[in-house]
Amino acid sequence: MKCVVVAGARPNFMKVAPILEAFRERQSEHSLVLVHTGQHYDAAMSGDFFRDLGLPQPDVDLGVGSGSHAEQTARIMIAFERFCVEHKPHWVLVVGDVNSTFACAVTAKKLGISVAHVEAGLRSRDMSMPEEINRLCTDAVSDLLFTTEESANANLAREGFSPERIHFAGNTMIDTLLCHIDAARALPLPPPFQAGSYAVLTLHRPSNVDCTDQFQGVLDALEPVTSRMPVAFPVHPRTAHALEQVRVPANLVCLAPMSYIRFLGLVANARMVLTDSGGIQEETTVLGIPCVTLRNNTERPVTCELGTNILAGTDPEYIRQAICSVLTNPKRSGRVPPRWDGKAGLRIADVLLGHASAATGC
Repeated sequence: MKCVVVAGARPNFMKVAPILEAFRERQSEHSLVLVHTGQHYDAAMSGDFFRDLGLPQPDVDLGVGSGSHAEQTARIMIAFERFCVEHKPHWVLVVGDVNSTFACAVTAKKLGISVAHVEAGLRSRDMSMPEEINRLCTDAVSDLLFTTEESANANLAREGFSPERIHFAGNTMIDTLLCHIDAARALPLPPPFQAGSYAVLTLHRPSNVDCTDQFQGVLDALEPVTSRMPVAFPVHPRTAHALEQVRVPANLVCLAPMSYIRFLGLVANARMVLTDSGGIQEETTVLGIPCVTLRNNTERPVTCELGTNILAGTDPEYIRQAICSVLTNPKRSGRVPPRWDGKAGLRIADVLLGHASAATGC
């Protein structure tokens, strides 16, 4: 069996690392090829991740770069089709919900290549999110659907996917967190931050940052926390331009994009986190850090049901209320969801190797 593992954007790297490591641990005779689409091409957004996570350099870098959703998706499909025609893989494994995920899954399926989707079944029910469209389309063409939480299993069952295709593997992003958390906590914090006495903010979704009035409203709503402590704001590249158009609150400390380990350490030592990211909702759940999600929906409901996540929406008044709730009650009891135990990568590797053995008779 030749299996291609696709990584394109920053979160993908954390998700593929445990799968690659699991194949190494199994000492599989089947070949694994790592393809980096280049969807995130800045060294701070991809190169550092390979170093931090001990990932091998990609076997292939498609180098597609940025562009509109259509342009980027088209370039990935064209480049990945050429790769697949030349190398003839038996399986393509994609992770998450970015353009690379959808583009490579559809391209492989049209070439008759089997597709496995890691992080399948998550649903926000919000079709204005490009990620939701990518999730739905990727799941539709995938032969194996690896889920991270029980709500995803239920979503896929309701949508008519056969149980044989669904495998409740757990969360490979949490595998990576558990592997690196001690090293992350040991790193010094950037000044002026001191453990337990600051908050962390991340914003990158178009619904929050592309409209100046909306972006300003979100920043103004941070006043209950910015008036009490510094707020670390690693600025995503797509947010940097928007930041020039708004008034930045006092005590909001803008930082350059950080490597995975340094950012994990920043989050792990924070009093609270405010974010519109999906993955950070999961990480804060495991770390027990209060998280206020600045979105109207989440495709990861288990982080609210079991974890420390509060879904605040994007209305400034509701954001203020959520922040005040955390500041008043900083200790939020939470539980770690089932199978977020550091073994998801091993479960995924075992299923794929089982399919390879069945196909080859070995």
